[in-house]
Amino acid sequence: MSTEDVPTLSKRAHQDEPRFHPPEVDSFVDHFLSTMCETTRRQILELLAQPTKDEPGPPLERRSTEIARALGLSPSTTSEHLKRLSNAGLLIARREGTAIYYRIRNAHLVQAFHDLVDALHTEHTLRKSRSVDKNVS
Repeated sequence: MSTEDVPTLSKRAHQDEPRFHPPEVDSFVDHFLSTMCETTRRQILELLAQPTKDEPGPPLERRSTEIARALGLSPSTTSEHLKRLSNAGLLIARREGTAIYYRIRNAHLVQAFHDLVDALHTEHTLRKSRSVDKNVS
């Protein structure tokens, strides 16, 4: 190897080094992922990301009781999940009388997570089909 190759290799090695984020960013990411790594909370966000049947278009607010009914959950269970999603900054709550309405705060962040879930679903399907192919051969 010539000495001319050394700077190129060291520059490339530097580019391949892991990138680290400030601790507060790592903490935010960890909190977001731990909040989202629960099926019911993902289902709540998917429900809130959908327009209502009566009014197609951008996501609308939904009452906590409507969310509970749509997912077949008790009001107290739904309330706890909504609280966790709100505390994570993913939902905004608005009270009107005794009803509380929820909507997604950052649709781009939620969409990115759903894109990740879709990619994992595709990967799972591919791995499953490869496994079946190996067993057939």
